Amino acid sequence: MSGPNGEPHAPGDGGRDSDSDGDGDGDGFGEEEYASINSMLDQINSCLDHLEEKNDYLHACLKELLESNRQTRLEFQRQSAQQGREADAQGAQPPT
Repeated sequence: MSGPNGEPHAPGDGGRDSDSDGDGDGDGFGEEEYASINSMLDQINSCLDHLEEKNDYLHACLKELLESNRQTRLEFQRQSAQQGREADAQGAQPPT
């Protein structure tokens, strides 16, 4: 829950910015708040790891697709050139 200025505070602390863990550093965060922040950071880290895995997978798939398209294009060019040579050879032969 947030205080009047949006800063988190423990329930029942009367809205004052005191150090709830008693170590005197005055940051206003207790163990519960740190545990909550750590949990959120762990979740964010897990999400980022998942996104990185997806990105790596997509990158590999795209590389594979590009290579496949390159091979298909080269094969098409070979066939087209071969058909052109065959047409030239047939056109150069005298009719019988």
